[in-house]
Amino acid sequence: RAPAPAARALHYAARPAGGPGALAVRAAPLGVVLPRSMATVIDGLKYAPSHEWAKVEGDVATVGITDHAQSELGDVVFVELPEVGTVLDAKDTFGVVESVKAASDVYSPIAGEVVEINEDLVNEPGKVNTGAFEDGWMIKVKMSSPADLDEMMDAGAYTKHCDE
Repeated sequence: RAPAPAARALHYAARPAGGPGALAVRAAPLGVVLPRSMATVIDGLKYAPSHEWAKVEGDVATVGITDHAQSELGDVVFVELPEVGTVLDAKDTFGVVESVKAASDVYSPIAGEVVEINEDLVNEPGKVNTGAFEDGWMIKVKMSSPADLDEMMDAGAYTKHCDE
């Protein structure tokens, strides 16, 4: 089964023919590169097939990448986030996570307006690795379409998705 385009990551590999330091970029599916290695999945959160999670409190959803996603990426060295006030549709790209071995777009699982970003990630991007569900959250979105949550998986379904 081919992975969805939303689950693709860019992998960088040195290309000797291009001379010292030259880089070649090839696309590889994020969820297929390595087998799942006992990643944490938390009950009560909603999960996207592209490995983002959402924690809903009232009309605001906190969004980040899952423990599974961060373990696939390896040590995160850079996080790019949108500006507060950015309006997103569900499945829009809202940022980029770069690690020592890959760079990956991050997608909003829900539509709405970004009301807060985790500015700590600018200076401490490794928080995505050490606390994907706590200090590593990325954005808070005031939901414009709570029905988007119905398209997301619960913890059990996400665990099965990762095990496929």
